[in-house]
Amino acid sequence: MALDIEIPAALAYARTHALHAIVIALGDQIVAQEYGDGFDAKKPHLLYSGTKSFWGPAALCAREDGLLELDEAVAATFAEWRDDPWKRRVTLRMLLSLTAGFGFGGLGAAVPEYERALATPLKNEPGSRFTYGGVPFQVFGAVLARKLADRKLTPHDYLRRRILDPAAVRVASWRSLKDGTHPLPTGASLRAMDWLAYGRYVTREADRLGPCFEGSPANARYGLGWWLGARNSPKDLVYASGSAGQALYLVPSLDLTVVHFGASASFRHETFFRRLFPSTASGDTGASG
Repeated sequence: MALDIEIPAALAYARTHALHAIVIALGDQIVAQEYGDGFDAKKPHLLYSGTKSFWGPAALCAREDGLLELDEAVAATFAEWRDDPWKRRVTLRMLLSLTAGFGFGGLGAAVPEYERALATPLKNEPGSRFTYGGVPFQVFGAVLARKLADRKLTPHDYLRRRILDPAAVRVASWRSLKDGTHPLPTGASLRAMDWLAYGRYVTREADRLGPCFEGSPANARYGLGWWLGARNSPKDLVYASGSAGQALYLVPSLDLTVVHFGASASFRHETFFRRLFPSTASGDTGASG
């Protein structure tokens, strides 16, 4: 049984929650597109933590290029981590799955520079708990920056060359930290069509990017910078999420890509899914092409 997609109901929900932009595409066809509150197709929008979704794919590209392994230890790059009984066990996969043991923090304007991130103590045993935050992504950035130094590339240069340019995605701007570097967990601004193009790229490359969509023992619903599934949604839904309702929803089985920009703390992903996928309320979460 094919899954019903109820676009008018989803649009109605988005309109009542400070809508800035919504674009819904099936394959290459845009089936709905609306803007509000002064935004249009040409105006970039902050992704906030949606920016995290770039770095799992970037890590897999780096693995393909022989730069790293997901399960290698941070301590293999930074010797100062070898003397800490917890830090010596932290892997790059733990950083990107937010299970490295750092406490909550490093979000928004509080994202630390690489050196401060590396010096941040762990709060929990590595792998034991999922804790949302920006510090782990900054530690991953420090590792990747060190590995790219001989190539005279920054992590963001590498991201652009290996993913954004091939995906025809243009980042309108990146936030900068005090030392001139760009943060990894937040800070990118994109136009809606560029965010859509990134979603289409991830869908096309879904098999190659499989590790991004595998949960951890500490949190089965979070992969490498991506949220995995939800109530009222198809089983293969994955999404990037940022504060105030920023989202990129992907359902590979339907070739469905949805971009949402807004400014509402009350916008809820699962409520949006219930409107967009009404048949899931009755237990039908399958999909046919």
